Amino acid sequence: MTESKHSGNLSPEFALLGFLVAGQSHGYDLHQRFATELGHVWHLSQSQAYAILKRLEKHGDISAHLVEQEKLPARQVLRITAQGRKRFFQWLELGVGTNARSIRLEFLTRLYFAQLHRPEHISQLYQTQMDEIKSRAEQLETLLQHLPPEQTFNRLSLNLRLQQLRLIQTWMAEIRTQFQISRIQK
Repeated sequence: MTESKHSGNLSPEFALLGFLVAGQSHGYDLHQRFATELGHVWHLSQSQAYAILKRLEKHGDISAHLVEQEKLPARQVLRITAQGRKRFFQWLELGVGTNARSIRLEFLTRLYFAQLHRPEHISQLYQTQMDEIKSRAEQLETLLQHLPPEQTFNRLSLNLRLQQLRLIQTWMAEIRTQFQISRIQK
């Protein structure tokens, strides 16, 4: 399984879509909620949020309309479209690969929105991610075992990646406890 097979483009666009699944909003309010709820997961400036929202509108994932306000400029109200909702829920079901950055950004974001919109899917989301991590760790262990000892730098690189995955497995066990996720029997 390659690292990029499951990962999106590591953009917070799906988080913005996820907030709109709950209901329409304004760009400023979306950014504020994003910063409050996921600000330590992602860094997203207000200008980046507006640029992503414009792109989502251009691609038909959200729609915008102006609402007049008394004594204030009109505000743009954003809502998710059927296409955007479909894309969001398809994304929510995917694994994210096994690199630490993808897990920190995308897995945590998916877990957040699964808790909000599909809590019954948390166990499956968790198990899918754990299976990917376990499989990748096994692949790295096999590569490391068959690598000639004189390939010092390749060994160091593989060993680092393997240690990162072991640390992530420990962290995932903490998530399982926190969310009271039972193991899925296959």
